[in-house]
Amino acid sequence: MASGTGWAQLRQQIRTLESQTESLFHTYSQYASASNLPEKASEEELKNETDISELFEKREALIQQLSRVLDSESSLNTSSLKQNNLSRHREVLTEHKTELRRLKSSIAEARDRQHLLTSVRSDIDAFRSSNPGEAEAEYMLQERGRLDNSHNVIDGIIAQAYSINENFGLQGETLASINRRITSAAATIPGVNGLIQRIGTKRRRDGIILGTFIAFCFLLFFWFL
Repeated sequence: MASGTGWAQLRQQIRTLESQTESLFHTYSQYASASNLPEKASEEELKNETDISELFEKREALIQQLSRVLDSESSLNTSSLKQNNLSRHREVLTEHKTELRRLKSSIAEARDRQHLLTSVRSDIDAFRSSNPGEAEAEYMLQERGRLDNSHNVIDGIIAQAYSINENFGLQGETLASINRRITSAAATIPGVNGLIQRIGTKRRRDGIILGTFIAFCFLLFFWFL
């Protein structure tokens, strides 16, 4: 019974330390994504890393005790579940150690990248301050590049306008050609002109009749109003 109680207590302590480790990992991982890392690790960052390492040591000691408790039990009383639990605690510890190495590497790379960019900017600013002529020439080149880009845009717009105007001209010529063909066909085919004139005369007559009828209706309306 004492052995069983010892096993349960040790497992509870290990699970508690695993939860504390994951909580510290959450805080420690934020340094890898920070945009303003100091050139050297702060006391808070170092303490966070130290606390994680100390938790690793405590967990290793508890896992060893758990293993001794398991070894002290007779083979009949040793269950496969306890063996699996012990193996899982070891696996989680190994995963956490790997995660700590990964985070440390990510933080170091982020710190080097940020301060490398800062150093490059500082060197450029220092060069411009000590060489005002070079800085002015660089500024003029940048302005020239912007002007060239603007000219390219304007040239493109003008080219599009010329293309559209040319298309309009071609369409006008096409319509004029169609009109000439229709007129020529009407003049060539006997009776077509007369037919067109009669159609036009009939339309005008129908329009006059319709207009007269509408006027008559309005007069009746106003008469009986």
